[in-house]
Amino acid sequence: MTARQDGGPARRPDALRALAARHGRRGALLPDALERARSSTTEAPAEWAPHVAHAAGLPAAAGLGPATYFADLAAPRGARHVRVCTATACFAARGGGHLAEVERALGVAAGTADATGSVSLQTAHCLGFCYAGPAALDGTRPHAGPDVAEQLAGRSEPRAPRIPAADITGAPVLLAGVLGASSAWEVWRETAAGRTPEDVRRETAVSGLRGRGGAGFPVAAKWTAAAAGPDTVVVANGDEGDPGSYADRLLMEEDPERVLAGLALACFACGARRGTVLVRSEYPGALARLRRAAERAVRAGDLAPSAEAAGPRPFVEIAEGAGSYVSGEETALIARLEGARGCARPRPPYPTDRGLWDGPTVVNNVETLAALPWIVAHGGRAYARRGVPDETGTKLVCLSERFARPGAYEVELGTPVDEIVTRIGGGLRGGGELAALQIGGPLGGFLAGTALDVPLATAALAARGAALGHAGMVAFDAVIDPRELLRHVWEFAADESCGACSPCRVGTRRGLALARERHEPGETYGSLARLMGEASLCAFGRRVPAAVRSLARAYGPALEGWDR
Repeated sequence: MTARQDGGPARRPDALRALAARHGRRGALLPDALERARSSTTEAPAEWAPHVAHAAGLPAAAGLGPATYFADLAAPRGARHVRVCTATACFAARGGGHLAEVERALGVAAGTADATGSVSLQTAHCLGFCYAGPAALDGTRPHAGPDVAEQLAGRSEPRAPRIPAADITGAPVLLAGVLGASSAWEVWRETAAGRTPEDVRRETAVSGLRGRGGAGFPVAAKWTAAAAGPDTVVVANGDEGDPGSYADRLLMEEDPERVLAGLALACFACGARRGTVLVRSEYPGALARLRRAAERAVRAGDLAPSAEAAGPRPFVEIAEGAGSYVSGEETALIARLEGARGCARPRPPYPTDRGLWDGPTVVNNVETLAALPWIVAHGGRAYARRGVPDETGTKLVCLSERFARPGAYEVELGTPVDEIVTRIGGGLRGGGELAALQIGGPLGGFLAGTALDVPLATAALAARGAALGHAGMVAFDAVIDPRELLRHVWEFAADESCGACSPCRVGTRRGLALARERHEPGETYGSLARLMGEASLCAFGRRVPAAVRSLARAYGPALEGWDR
């Protein structure tokens, strides 16, 4: 972002602003056009993206930028397009060997299309089947299991098991609709009819609810920071990209009404007339079910049918992502919705001051919003009695397929990690030895399999060099080579760095090169890690060295030198 002469941050590019003004600020206009163009050709973005931009009255760079940045737009697209998961849980399931099997089964290498354009293969970082991987999407049809290559080849029966889910608390907050009848819309109707925005903000403040997307910012404080007005918008962040977590996918697919009712309550609390849900493209089932649920809510009178008709009832749009981990960061997510590359932006200004098309914008995670109907119905004090004093409430913990009982479990914050692993998850399948446990995704951290005596809470995990994040847990047995896992972590970081800042862009590539050398990284790595940790623009670059450091501590001498 460039600076104005007065020293303040630059406003959005004039061309994009003009496009938004002509089309009622529909930021999805350019992404939709790019996706349509991509779906009909196997050519590189340089051949078609400039034409899309010119047709919208924009310079070629406005099309080339996102088309070369987002994985779904940059990847060749054949008549049959397959995405295979290479993220952490699927890597742990087979040591990464399933990718070569899929390539052989389809007769095409990852990142390419065959000569006739009939089949193309793209790697993806998490498809939300961490409980049953390895996984792949054949178009929008999921396949999961150790024989995923055989399924794609038509030599075994396609399988895509539903997410196992259970409540451990005795009174579910998040899984109330998944496990039984949902009354989320009733809570919304009663609130809209007889309560005030101040009531909702007060109960949420009393509850102590914090964002569940990873940052853990107090929800009511974020709402208060956003000035109510005609341009205020609340964005539900369904761009769940942490490998190992599928909590948002579960909620969006199995209880989309609760997610939308929570979004309506957040809009009400913020004085926002518009809401947007951004859903990962890797979750086609969630996208379809949310859209159907939104249509039902409009017919029932719970949501407005258009932006012009919005008032206390908000107008809600469902937008689709295009394959980018960093686009889950709130400023990068806003850039995506505006039609630009999904890169993180400097702060200030904060989104609550100047976000989507420069309007006040609140970004809340899907799981955060799903807690609101319960809080409003039962009161903030009832929610605050759950969990631990400094970190109240419940959390969906996702266990990977290496566990004897994989699935999504609602637990109270503060539950000991070893209890989650042994009592709830049943330990590793087949009685295997737990070598390391990743918590909170690639920006979270690792614990040694013998060092799980820590409560599931932000401060306690941070003291061990880990992080809560989405609270997904990926188990690694003794079969996994720690050096290969190290390489996998750096490969993910290099692939997903948005490139907006050089410490992360260059640092992740240098880290990957060192990991591939399979010897001690040397003294220069310590300087590299400190530079990334202190100078990266967003949490992605800052957290990667910390995650690597925790991995090295978990495995000890096997990763000597990486704990700097």
